[in-house]
Amino acid sequence: MPAVTVDNILTLPRIAAPLPQATVRPVRSLTTAPQGYEGEGFPVRRAFAGVDMATLDPFIHMDQMGEVEYAPGEPKGTPWHPHRGFETVTYMIDGIMVHHDSTGGGGQITDGDTQWMTAGSGLLHIETPPEALVMSGGLFHGVQLWVNLPKSQKMTPPRYQDIHRGEVALLSSPDGGALVRVIAGEIDGHPGPGVTHTPIALAHATVAPGARLQLPWRQDFNALVYVLSGRGSVGAERRPIQMGQLAAFGPGDVIEVAADDRQENRAPSLDLLILGGRPIREPVATYGPFVMNTREELMQAFEDFQAGRLGTIPAEPHPGHDVL
Repeated sequence: MPAVTVDNILTLPRIAAPLPQATVRPVRSLTTAPQGYEGEGFPVRRAFAGVDMATLDPFIHMDQMGEVEYAPGEPKGTPWHPHRGFETVTYMIDGIMVHHDSTGGGGQITDGDTQWMTAGSGLLHIETPPEALVMSGGLFHGVQLWVNLPKSQKMTPPRYQDIHRGEVALLSSPDGGALVRVIAGEIDGHPGPGVTHTPIALAHATVAPGARLQLPWRQDFNALVYVLSGRGSVGAERRPIQMGQLAAFGPGDVIEVAADDRQENRAPSLDLLILGGRPIREPVATYGPFVMNTREELMQAFEDFQAGRLGTIPAEPHPGHDVL
């Protein structure tokens, strides 16, 4: 799991140790993601399955895509599909994915890159592996997160942010035992490059065996930790957690995670996606690729899609067209 790393973590800015009066957030729930398939048949773990929407707010959905080693001819993506009313955040840890949409947007993302797509008022979208990867096979691992938009911004014009791996903010825990990559929002005064409509923070942390990470966290944000690989514990209660599990936290000042002393050979460290945001607290109506506030708005989205008002599939494929 290379994503973004450094030769010497001790050269990075340090996250400040919590103040003595800071409270560690308690673990409210711990769930295990069921496995399934998405698009044309690539394996996913449904990270938010079984978690109440009020606990997740402002997030809607998250898939861990892979980790899978494809043989030649096996890599898969998604066909053309619509979106409206939210943002998709695709973070590639290993492998390559190409995105295109009906507005002409898109691009390629690879090891440690993120593509932030604001669907807003709506578009058609396709995600595929590039042809060279289909021919050769290879490792594929990433995350796709859906971030809700408030009612006032659901019909905002679509836009893209391509966040290159070299742009993320890199931080160290005080003792150098954990590397934190800040993709969006701000952690301990260090901002990530992602520009968000909804106030959130998103980070990928790697915690060495036996190390502990204490992250200061905004009190008005909820807090979620998803384990990409490895084993450890979360919260002041030291609840055991492992790959494919999601911890949702209660109120407090600090998110605390720790890696077990012994890890598997295939996953030598504890890798986590840490995210949270300010809840929108609006009604949510969701079906398939649309996230709106009411059933009537969902019906309008389907009608607009069927009438071609969300765009049309380009007549000619893009060079090297392939996608997730």
